[in-house]
Amino acid sequence: MQRAVLALADGTVFEGRNFGASGACIGEVVFNTSMMGYQEILTDPSYSGQIVTMTYPLIGNYGVNEQDTESTRPRVEGFVVRECSPIASSWRQQLDLAGYLRRHGIVGIDGIDTRALTRRLRDHGAQMGAISSEAESVAAVRRLAATAPPLEGRDLVAGVTCPAPYPWREGPYQHRLGPAEGRGEFSVAAPSGGDTAGPPWHVVAYDFGVKRNILRHLVAVGCRVTVVPAATTPSQALALKPDGIFLSNGPGDPAAVPYAIEAVSGLLGQRPIFGICLGHQLLALALGGRTFKLKFGHHGGNHPVMDLRTGSIAITAQNHGFAVQAETLPASLELTHINLNDQTVEGFCHRSLPIMSVQYHPEASPGPHDATYLFQRFIELMRASTSRSA
Repeated sequence: MQRAVLALADGTVFEGRNFGASGACIGEVVFNTSMMGYQEILTDPSYSGQIVTMTYPLIGNYGVNEQDTESTRPRVEGFVVRECSPIASSWRQQLDLAGYLRRHGIVGIDGIDTRALTRRLRDHGAQMGAISSEAESVAAVRRLAATAPPLEGRDLVAGVTCPAPYPWREGPYQHRLGPAEGRGEFSVAAPSGGDTAGPPWHVVAYDFGVKRNILRHLVAVGCRVTVVPAATTPSQALALKPDGIFLSNGPGDPAAVPYAIEAVSGLLGQRPIFGICLGHQLLALALGGRTFKLKFGHHGGNHPVMDLRTGSIAITAQNHGFAVQAETLPASLELTHINLNDQTVEGFCHRSLPIMSVQYHPEASPGPHDATYLFQRFIELMRASTSRSA
């Protein structure tokens, strides 16, 4: 395998082997603590602008398939693993990991001490970095990392949002047995109206970098979903006659997306709103709160979150580098969820308007399913709002 070098902005260097595409890439280097789900991680649009390090040492052992992607292609800038499995074995596999990255031009590096890299990021914080398989010297890769622009102040949403509105047609995944030798296959069920009586609830979902599994979960609880671009105005969204508004996850600094904050501000009080991840942060900004950059972010499927209203604890999937400042939340908002690792804000609701949001990912993919009940809460929010206006 070809030699590759990973350099951090502080000058730290790791030398390893290139897998995936050859070339160079720059991005903010972060670590993800999930033990599996690398394909969903690679294709999560929230990772735009970032080089992802997997803390679990062996990655790629079950290959890649078309069913488990969270968007149309990988969104990471680069990929760092301890060992990329040379052999993948799964009845669902359609391509090996290295071949998948090559197909999409994503540079990877393996054979480095990912434990040492993770400790460096934990102690000193996430920082810009570069991977190169072609640089003539380590010094050249260091220069590339040192001059990489930071994520703060950059609008990364514009690069991942959809170009035009579209109706989401897929339902939740259903497993079935194929006719040939009992081979397992996966198919996507048609929307069925979910578990609610009556016609589906029409939800307009703002695409700031939405994951497909979020849309599938909305369908599963009885929603008809129209996905709209991030720059959609309130009047354009309301013209679609939605029962509720969903604000999706997405990459980067929420304060760098002023048009989205403005749109959310114009929708407050117009329809029930549910925000996830970046959508949660945009809601906080629209309501008068502020956000800040975390030292090394929350990335992985093992983050404990407490629901302050019930005292229950969920293990959650998370992927964000910014968070809401608790002390800046206005009195109109009730803090509903906190992170038990660092006490950061994980959720809030409005005291009088039908608005709820969480920082984590209740749809998981990958990760635990402890928090999927929140999609049903959104249905209840829309039902209550409809009853009040009737």
